[in-house]
Amino acid sequence: MSATNHQVRLAARPSGLPVQSDWSFTEEPVPAPSAGELVVQIAYISIDPAMRGWMNAGASYIDAVEIGDVMRAGAVGRVTASEHPDFAVGDHVYGAFGVQEHALSNGQGVVKVDPGLAPLPTYLGALGMPGLTAYFGLLDVGKLAEGDTAVVSGAAGAVGSVAGQIARIKGARVVGIAGGAEKCRWIVEELGFDAAIDYKGEDVRRALREHVPEGVDVYFDNVGGEILDAVLARLARGARIVICGAVSQYNATGPVRGPSNYLALLVYRASMTGMVVFDYAARYGEATAALAGWLGEGRLISREHIVDGGISAFPDALLKLFSGENTGKLVLSLGVE
Repeated sequence: MSATNHQVRLAARPSGLPVQSDWSFTEEPVPAPSAGELVVQIAYISIDPAMRGWMNAGASYIDAVEIGDVMRAGAVGRVTASEHPDFAVGDHVYGAFGVQEHALSNGQGVVKVDPGLAPLPTYLGALGMPGLTAYFGLLDVGKLAEGDTAVVSGAAGAVGSVAGQIARIKGARVVGIAGGAEKCRWIVEELGFDAAIDYKGEDVRRALREHVPEGVDVYFDNVGGEILDAVLARLARGARIVICGAVSQYNATGPVRGPSNYLALLVYRASMTGMVVFDYAARYGEATAALAGWLGEGRLISREHIVDGGISAFPDALLKLFSGENTGKLVLSLGVE
């Protein structure tokens, strides 16, 4: 095991897209565990749109990352030293370990994962927070029912790709909104969406009129902005809108753009509800069991877009989210298992 732990820390709060000077690269000795602690050698780090919000000061659903702190991130890896009764050397685990090569943990929020059941990156995708977010957002908040028409934005991303597949599994008709012909082909031909709308190459409002003539029962929103407004114009009576994210707004330097069509909620007796997956922590086991079952049956596909290059590749990997380069879950590999 390397004696040095390389880390990425937040050096400044970004204005717009993060730049290299917003990060500092540090190193320190690999920690040793005290009683009740464990050390994890990290293999894969989750790259998520929510990271951009965590970098901002101000009130949110989770504390901001402070200047000088290791950047917050979910990750999977292997226990290399342990003084914790529940974790042994050699266990593979998931936790909020941060953007670093080795993490010291007291075990809070750390869960064991089995690389024999699924590859480690899958525990950052369909069997991780994105899958859990899709599950609870669609079924609990969106109250999706068989026969509904569901629309998912960011449909080729980590959460959207799983949400659309769950909707299909539950007997809904599913239309995905994604950027580019290849992503649209993937969600229809491989994931089983009924239709796809390419927001880069099509008029979204016109395409929605074509693909959802009877209106949208459940809209799972990952992008906000103009696409949210377009869907608000196509609601069915009693529609449920799930606000999961708004990636189109995360790097805005001015005010966040809110929906101008919000009166559609009144006209169609619809609801718009924000959701944060952490609120469902007590039920993670239920969702994971369902997701693992669908994966095992081949009814759910998990795709990870893995970036190599180790810790130093993190700043560029994060930017791939906002340029739309990734298909599926974006993961940074540290080159170990």
